[in-house]
Amino acid sequence: MSDNASETESTRQAVVPDTAAGRRFDAVLADLFPEFSRSKLSEWIKSGDVLLDGESVRGRDPVRGGEVASLHVVLDTQTHAEPEDIPLDILYEDEHVYVINKPVGLVVHPGAGNPTGTLVNALLFRDPGLSVLPRAGIVHRLDKDTSGVMVVARTIQAQTALVEQLAARNVHRQYLAVVVGALVSGGTADAPIDRHPRDRIRMAVREDGKDAVTHYRLRERFRAHTALECRLETGRTHQIRVHMAHLKHAIVGDSLYGGALKLPKGATDELVAQLRGFKRQALHAETLEFAHPITGEPIRNSAPLPADMAALLDALREDTKRFTELERGRR
Repeated sequence: MSDNASETESTRQAVVPDTAAGRRFDAVLADLFPEFSRSKLSEWIKSGDVLLDGESVRGRDPVRGGEVASLHVVLDTQTHAEPEDIPLDILYEDEHVYVINKPVGLVVHPGAGNPTGTLVNALLFRDPGLSVLPRAGIVHRLDKDTSGVMVVARTIQAQTALVEQLAARNVHRQYLAVVVGALVSGGTADAPIDRHPRDRIRMAVREDGKDAVTHYRLRERFRAHTALECRLETGRTHQIRVHMAHLKHAIVGDSLYGGALKLPKGATDELVAQLRGFKRQALHAETLEFAHPITGEPIRNSAPLPADMAALLDALREDTKRFTELERGRR
């Protein structure tokens, strides 16, 4: 367990540069303390926790330049989940971020039906200071049965910067998906997504939905399936799963969007066993690349393919090889 808990209360000061003369105080404050969101700074201005030369001022008031801005930071506990000693596969860490390889079956956030045993519980055990960060520093999520790379912020400054990178679509998120059907080319799914109008558990492509873009290209083609490399431009809930189902190439094992199991005619016994036994979506977040939220240096991490997906791909290759050999023998 880390004993490097973040300070929950401190006072910070910065001198307003002369070049800021005439600008709004709240705008200047955002430049002086970029680790905090504008909404949080505005909240502190209104509560009197931010002073300019020892005096309370309004956010819209102009500055002269040369004043001292004082910020009394009070970080309240944001996450009340209990720390739990759950092993984590850490791919990269420093004082600002963790990059982890999330295993299949690990829920990210506590919720109804999953109050404990989540990634949040595990993170709080490793670093109790994450309790003062919204969502314990988590800036994006993976579904319970999707494996792979995630980044978690360890400081307010890092979390703010990472959220901004995601919003600006500057984070490279690459997935491997095994889908039903032998595609002949890659493409882009540009289809808005929102809650299904009748089934609240599911998401759906909707004209009135939120912008959602997934780029995909062929990684490996099999007899009746395809391994796709998918890159997220946006990050909607279940995005790749919904887009692939919308394209009539649902992800293997996806019980929510894939429908009934489809077995290729003449499939090998091994492939039949793999397809029948694959009880989660065959989706893996394999690579994540972003600019370090403090230094700006590129951080790139990849997670190895989990054993169940590796076995599925091996069975698909063997089935395709056997079918090709049989076809040649008939000629």
